[in-house]
Amino acid sequence: MSAVRVAGVGLTPFGDHGDRAGRDLFADAAAAAIDDAGIDHGAVDRLDYGNFMGSLAEKQGHQAPLMAEAAGLACPATRYEAACASAGVAVKAGVAAIRAGTADVVVAGGMERMTCLDTGAVTDALAIAADERYEVRAGMTFPSAYALMAQAYFDRFGGDREALAHIAVKNHANAVPNEYAQYQREITVDDALDAPPVAEPLHLYDACPITDGASAIVLTAEEYAAAHSLDAPVELTGVGQGGDRLALQDRDTLARTPAATAAAETAYADSGITATDVDVAEVHDCFTIAEAMAIESLGIVEAGAGIVAARDGVTTPDGDCPVNLSGGLKAKGHPVGATGGSQIAELTRLLRGDHPNSEHVADATTGVAHNAGGTVASAVVHVLEVAE
Repeated sequence: MSAVRVAGVGLTPFGDHGDRAGRDLFADAAAAAIDDAGIDHGAVDRLDYGNFMGSLAEKQGHQAPLMAEAAGLACPATRYEAACASAGVAVKAGVAAIRAGTADVVVAGGMERMTCLDTGAVTDALAIAADERYEVRAGMTFPSAYALMAQAYFDRFGGDREALAHIAVKNHANAVPNEYAQYQREITVDDALDAPPVAEPLHLYDACPITDGASAIVLTAEEYAAAHSLDAPVELTGVGQGGDRLALQDRDTLARTPAATAAAETAYADSGITATDVDVAEVHDCFTIAEAMAIESLGIVEAGAGIVAARDGVTTPDGDCPVNLSGGLKAKGHPVGATGGSQIAELTRLLRGDHPNSEHVADATTGVAHNAGGTVASAVVHVLEVAE
């Protein structure tokens, strides 16, 4: 089984791209990744591509071959859909292909175009990741779903809006130097507390924005990288995926995310690490409460400690385990089909030392990406390590 190296990464800026089509966004990200890897387009064996709502937002299905064409790739292409974990699942498929020996070079990632819809239409489109019969018909939206999860967490473990505000403040500060971030501006705890409510107890600064963007990763077999003298110092050593009941009312608890716990345990076992080895993480903070629950599922902190980790400095840039140095979904942005690839791209840059926030993790050797779908009915975790 071949080891997998991250040979190149590419991102578009996240934000409002106006009338630019999704195919153009992905072409930009793929071109950047291929250039970063220093390979020829013809070397790519397959494209694994994540997208969630393109059939609604751009009226475009069957996107994978279209994206391959836009990226200048002449290879088989497959689209993966797992709500907001679509790109994470796509990367997982690419890793599996290289490990199985059926591909030497894979481009994986994703794209989402969202700002072409108004806020109500985006909310409706995202809602189809919930249970249509038992949640959507009753008026469930993802802000309201995560509000229920936040209240359940508060009831079980304690916590309040002020603790959530520290998560938002941290991630906005992290986004300031990131050239790909949608919101490159700081906020204060008071800003977050004074913001209008979205779904109590979540307010405006607890929620990620509506975003356009694309991500692409070039994965190669270790032997291929060596034979072609590629500069690929980061190895993708562990992958795990977990699942849960789709509808919240069918779950044992709303205060934990067992799909992410299962994904993390599988990824850690695959890579041979434990949670104590993790130096830096990019997690799926679509809402601030989601970051608290994510770092508990990853084992970075104990159950009930995630809510105060940012306030107490555990996950800040100079903390024990910095989380979301990219700005996270909260401030970097969340083009849902692209997010999982973006997290791996950001971690790769951090571990290579060419990210604007790399100074905070100069000695880091191990990073973890946590990508969740819906209310974490799907979760994918990847472990990245600096190769010895």
